[in-house]
Amino acid sequence: MMKKIVTLSGDGIGPEIMKAGLRVLTHVADKINFDYEIEEKDFGGVAIDKYGLPLPEDTLEASKNADAILLAAIGAPQYNNKEIRPEQGLLALRKALGLYANVRPLKIYPALAKLSPIRNVKDVDFVVIRELTGGVYFGEHTLEMEWARDINNYTAEEIRRIMRFAFEVARTRPRKLVTSVDKQNVLATSKLWRRIANEVAAEYPDIAFEHQLVDSCAMFLITQPQKFDVIVTENLFGDILSDEASSLAGTLGVMPSSSHNACGLALYEPIHGSAPDIAGQGIANPVSMILSVAMMLRESFGEEVGAAMIENAVTQTFTDGILTNDLGGSATTDEMTKAIIERL
Repeated sequence: MMKKIVTLSGDGIGPEIMKAGLRVLTHVADKINFDYEIEEKDFGGVAIDKYGLPLPEDTLEASKNADAILLAAIGAPQYNNKEIRPEQGLLALRKALGLYANVRPLKIYPALAKLSPIRNVKDVDFVVIRELTGGVYFGEHTLEMEWARDINNYTAEEIRRIMRFAFEVARTRPRKLVTSVDKQNVLATSKLWRRIANEVAAEYPDIAFEHQLVDSCAMFLITQPQKFDVIVTENLFGDILSDEASSLAGTLGVMPSSSHNACGLALYEPIHGSAPDIAGQGIANPVSMILSVAMMLRESFGEEVGAAMIENAVTQTFTDGILTNDLGGSATTDEMTKAIIERL
């Protein structure tokens, strides 16, 4: 059955790494008999230039009707401090599609371990599940001259939904451990979070479960990162902790992510930005985009073989010493992509 994939190349290095990801997808699809069609749409700064807004209605409608969405990167310095910015399009897309569950896996490749800012990264392999559509980012915001207020809202159902998502992810992993992160010693929302987390944990007796306060979790991510398997937390904490976790890999260039809604639709993207300073030079690291394609094959289409082929090819490319500039090598975007394709 033909699958429809909407691509949002966006800004900066976005078009370059999207091209690389789709080249890899083409080669893998031939090997696993995966039938798909691509629909390219404008999004971010390029859409502002054409239509005056970052998320045109045509792009939104195509995304709603897709089987999966691939996003490369958005943002450019000319939109800083402007009333309309590319990032507004991403928030609007998440809200319109109900993309409530953000998934960021962290794996330390042995060939890249030397890039990590800490020494203790052997056997680090965990995933951060971030609730994406609730919390303080979507609450009421008030700013006055001498005071300000941000409202942090969560409902029991929002918490229950993301907790069940995290437990289902844990069932697919060897260690089967969920760590719920909150600040229940201070925040009312965290007290609710912990109560609902305990209720959901009782539904999954096959999964080990624990709580961590957000400050201690931040510490353990540096001192004992091996202790984690699946971390699940609210929007603000997840934003901060997932960025902290990504630093353990030493580069954002190898970090994919996915965001899911309740109906099975998901958006896949690198966690890094648009890197306008190197756009058009052919030196961008395409691996995070390529690994996002692998996540798409596994999570949206159940194509485990194809996903594993890509991941193994990336690992072997690193092992063989083929690295882009951000990884300490000299391979171009094209050379890195070709090397991965050769190892599929």
